[in-house]
Amino acid sequence: MNKLLASGCVLVGVFAGASAASAAGCGRVTIASMNWQSAEVISNLDKFILNEGYGCQAEITVGDTVPTITSMAEKGQPDIAPEAWIDLLPDVVAKGTQEGRIVKVGSPLPDGGNQGWWIPKYVSDAHPDIKTIPDLLKHPELFPGEEDPSKGAILNGPQGWGGTVVTTQLFKAFGGEKAKFTLIDTGSAAGLDGAIAKAYERKKSFATYYWAPTALLGKYPMVKLEAGVKNDPAEWKRCNTVADCPDPKPNSWPIDTIVTLVAKPFSEKAGPEVMTYLEKRSWSNQTIGKLMAWMTDNQASGEDGAKHFLKENKDIWTKWVSTDAAKKIEAAL
Repeated sequence: MNKLLASGCVLVGVFAGASAASAAGCGRVTIASMNWQSAEVISNLDKFILNEGYGCQAEITVGDTVPTITSMAEKGQPDIAPEAWIDLLPDVVAKGTQEGRIVKVGSPLPDGGNQGWWIPKYVSDAHPDIKTIPDLLKHPELFPGEEDPSKGAILNGPQGWGGTVVTTQLFKAFGGEKAKFTLIDTGSAAGLDGAIAKAYERKKSFATYYWAPTALLGKYPMVKLEAGVKNDPAEWKRCNTVADCPDPKPNSWPIDTIVTLVAKPFSEKAGPEVMTYLEKRSWSNQTIGKLMAWMTDNQASGEDGAKHFLKENKDIWTKWVSTDAAKKIEAAL
């Protein structure tokens, strides 16, 4: 998920019955898919499993976080959003839940959306004392900038990203300039990714803003630096996320909550086996990161990625489904 406070991710799954009768009643199911890799692959995964394993007629509909969650909360459509970043619309989700229009069913990414400052694993292994942002700022000599090697450098995202604003404010809050560091404007998403890939391939020491799960972190193992302080939600809202706030305080990045949302009408007609599948269906940021890296390297679609995951990770997905469904899914593959 990239843009911190910009777009959240919402993916959607489908429900089928636990018996032949309930499977027959599954019918058409709409799954919302967003235009980023994790959303595309999980929506296609749910579509394949629900169609082949539980006899549904699942269809994917293109959506985005705000309109999809709002529509579910107000109209009960689409039927499922398997990867809903609900911290982006807390009031809408709370109202929809309280009024009985949507229900939360487990989490596809229990690790949550993880944003912050990262260093390569090989740097962390070589310098195990660097665990926090204050630790990093003690060693500008280990992270020299290309244009001015006398100062340490931290790669930032492009203008317009929420993560770029927060990185800039935390840089001020932790005294980055006083510690002889500088922020590097990478200009664009491609610029940031390119700078990270180039430095990693050359085994250079660098620090950067980034987020997980992503294909890039799936390909290049990185370690997130802790802030060294607990998250203060009030301070986060007051200043850490406000570009022109003059007095930011040190703070830690909150972990974004990601759940599967289901429209209440569909949850009531879905069979227990399908509901159990949606409850259990989850993977770690590391697992999805590696899958997205494979998709990127192979220019694979969400459908390709879903089938690749099913073929290569039987030990994971068979724990989500019934024995009968597992046999049908394997046969379909």
